[in-house]
Amino acid sequence: MSRLDAALLLAPAWPPRAKPRPRGRFLCLGLSATLASLALLLFLALRPAPNPEPNYGALFLSLGSNDTAAAHLRALTLHPHVAGTRANSLTARYVRDALSALAFPAHVTPYSVLLSYPVHRSLSLSAPGRGAAATSFALRQETYRGDPYAAAAAEAIPTFYAYAASGSVSAEAVYANYGREEDFAYLAARGVDVAGKVALARYGRIHCEDIAHNARVAGAAAAVVYTDPLQYGGAPGEAPFPDSRWLPPSGVQVGSLFRGVGDPTTPMWASSEGCERLSVEEAMRTDDMPLIPALPVSARDAMEIHGAMGGPVAPAGWQGRADGPVYRLGPGPAVLNLTYLGNDTMATIENVFAIIEGAEEPDRYVILGNHRDAWTFGASDPNSGTAAMIELAQRFSMMQKQGWRPRRTIIFCSWDAEEYGLTGSTEWVEENQEMLSSRAVAYLNIDVSVVGPGFLPSTTPQLDELLQEITKVVQDPDNSSQTVYDSWIKLNGSPQVLRLGDGGSDYSAFVQHAGIPSMNVAFGEGPGYPVYHSLYDDYVWMEKFGDPGFRRHVAAASIWGMMALRLANDEIIPFNYMSYAMELEAYTKVLENGLKGTAVTCSPLYNSIRDLRTAATKANNEQKELREQLLSKQLSKDSMKIRQLNDRLMQAERAFTSREGIFKQEWFKHLVYGPSDQNDWDTAVYPGIANAIASARSSNTSESWRSVQHEIYRVARAVAQASAVLSGRLT
Repeated sequence: MSRLDAALLLAPAWPPRAKPRPRGRFLCLGLSATLASLALLLFLALRPAPNPEPNYGALFLSLGSNDTAAAHLRALTLHPHVAGTRANSLTARYVRDALSALAFPAHVTPYSVLLSYPVHRSLSLSAPGRGAAATSFALRQETYRGDPYAAAAAEAIPTFYAYAASGSVSAEAVYANYGREEDFAYLAARGVDVAGKVALARYGRIHCEDIAHNARVAGAAAAVVYTDPLQYGGAPGEAPFPDSRWLPPSGVQVGSLFRGVGDPTTPMWASSEGCERLSVEEAMRTDDMPLIPALPVSARDAMEIHGAMGGPVAPAGWQGRADGPVYRLGPGPAVLNLTYLGNDTMATIENVFAIIEGAEEPDRYVILGNHRDAWTFGASDPNSGTAAMIELAQRFSMMQKQGWRPRRTIIFCSWDAEEYGLTGSTEWVEENQEMLSSRAVAYLNIDVSVVGPGFLPSTTPQLDELLQEITKVVQDPDNSSQTVYDSWIKLNGSPQVLRLGDGGSDYSAFVQHAGIPSMNVAFGEGPGYPVYHSLYDDYVWMEKFGDPGFRRHVAAASIWGMMALRLANDEIIPFNYMSYAMELEAYTKVLENGLKGTAVTCSPLYNSIRDLRTAATKANNEQKELREQLLSKQLSKDSMKIRQLNDRLMQAERAFTSREGIFKQEWFKHLVYGPSDQNDWDTAVYPGIANAIASARSSNTSESWRSVQHEIYRVARAVAQASAVLSGRLT
C-alpha cells in the first residue's frame, strides 16, 4: 500500500444517503478535499527527490590526465612502426588491449592491400671540376647526441618513397623549386629542358606525390625531393634538434607517391576477402602511380647538389637560406645517378575498433578515428592522436562507472596504413558504406593532435557552431586564464575553420566519398612541422618542443570528447546548416567573378542556395520548438518528431554527394568539397566545377565551356537535394 493510499484511507466516508442540509454537505466536501490535499502534500514531501541528471560534460573535463597521455605516447613510440610490419601489428595489439581493459568490446579487422617497401637505393653526384670520383650519398638519417632511441632507430625502414617506380637513371639535374605545375611552366618559359632529366624539388607548397606526378608530366626521368633549411632548418646558425625544434641536416621527409585513395588493387570498391582485384603489375601502371623513380634526400645532400649545378640563377622566390649556395636552374652540369628497387607487395593491415553501445539509439553512430601507423617513431604523426584517443576513452570508462551511458553508439577506430594512401579507413568505409549512410551521425578525426601551440580545426560547416560552444568550455593548454576559444579568437580575429576537402587524413572517405559530417582538430601548424615524417619525430621531440607537460594532448582530447558527448547525448543532434548556406553563397560569388566574360551563369546555384537557407531556417526553428517542448515535458525524448528531425539533419550532408563523382576524380563524390587536382593537400571548393574550368581554359572550346555550365547545374541539383532533405519535403 502506497503512502497516498494510506493517507486517503484517513479521510472520512461520505455521509448517509439521507438528504443532508445543503450547508452541511458543502462543509463535508470541503473538509474531505482539504484532508486529501494535505495528505498528498505530505506524500510528496516525504517521497525521495529524483536525482538530478549529472553534468557529464563537466565530469569529462575534470578527468583529463596529462600523465595518461604521456604514458601511452611513450609506449606507442618505442619503435618505428610502418604499416604491414610486425612492429605495427604490435601497436594494434597495444591499442586493442588498452581499450579492452576499459571494458569496451574491441576487435581487429584485417585487410589485404598493396603496400611498398625499399629493397635498394643509391644516389651519387658527378660534375666537371669535382674530380673523377662521384660523390655517393649515404641516404641515412643520423641519430642525435644522447638519443635514447638510437638502437631502435636501426629498425627504421631506409628513407624511400612508397610506390616509386623501380629503375636506374643517370641524367643532368634541373631545379624545379616546389615542383608545382607553375614551376615547371616557368622552366619551360625560360627554355630549361626538363625532358629526360632528374628534377630536383623541395617541399613547402605541395606534397611529394604531386611533385613526382608533375615532374613526370613535364618529362623528367626521375625526381629527387628535399627539405630546404629555409622552411625546416630554422635561422642561419640556429642549432637543430635536439637543441631546438628544427630538423637536423641529415633529416629526410619520407612519404607515399600514390595519388589515389585506399588499396591500389581495389579502386572504387572494398578490399574484402575474395574480392575482385587488379594485379600488382596493373595497379602499379595506373596514372595514380608516379611511374618514375624518385627519392627523398636530406638538406645536406641537396645543398651539395645545388653547389654543383650551373645554368641561370633561379629567381629570388626560388632561393634558399642566406647561408646556403646560390640556387641555379640547370640543366647540369651536375649529373645525378639514381637507382631505386622497390618491393610492391600484398600485405595485411589491421584496423582496431572499440564500441560503447548507445542506450536509446544504438543504431546511430558517432565515430572517432585516428591512424596508428607511422613512417618512423610517429610521436606527432600520428601517435599524439592515438595517445589522446586512449586518454579520452579512459575518461569515458570512468564515467560509465558513475552511471553514464551515451544515447547513441560511440565507435573508436584505430586506422592502419593511412600513410600509404588513407588505406585502412578507406577500405572500411567502402565496405560498410550502406550501413554508414543510414546510421552515421558524424565522424570526428584527429591525426596529428599536437605539434605546438595554436588551435587548428577543420569541419564540415554544420559543426561550426557546436565546435565554438565546446571550445568555450575547454581551458587553453598554454594559458590557464582563458579558454581555447579565447586564444583562437586572439590568433585569428574570428574563429577560423578550415574545410575538409583535402586528402590529408582519414576524414577523406567519410566526407568526400560517403557524405558524413566530419571534423579534424590539431594544436600547432599541422603538416609541415620541422620533423614531419622524419626519424626525429620521436618522444623526446614531443616532450621538449611539441607539448612539454602534455597539456595540449589533454586539451585536444577534451575538445574531441566533448564533441562526441554532445553528438552522442543530445536528444536533438546539434547541427546548424545556416553557415553552410552562407558559405556556399560566398563561394558562388567568387566563382561568378572568375567566370566574367564567359557565357556561363551561376543562377542555378544561387537559386538552390536560397532554398538551402530557407530549409536551414526551418530546421533551426524546429530544433528550438522541440527543445522547448522537451524542457516543458510536453514531448518525450523518444518522440518520433525528434527522430525524424535528426534523420534529416544527418542525411542532408549525404545529399551533397553524387554517385557519378567529381569531374575527372570519380572516387570523390562530394560536389562542394574535394581535393585540388593540382595539390592533394589543398581543399577545392566546387572541385568538379574547378576541374571543368581548368579544362575549358586550356582548350577554350564551346563544348568545354558547356561542360562548366553542366558542372554548375550538377552542384545546384545537389544543393537542391540537400535543401529538400533538410526541410523534409517531397515535390
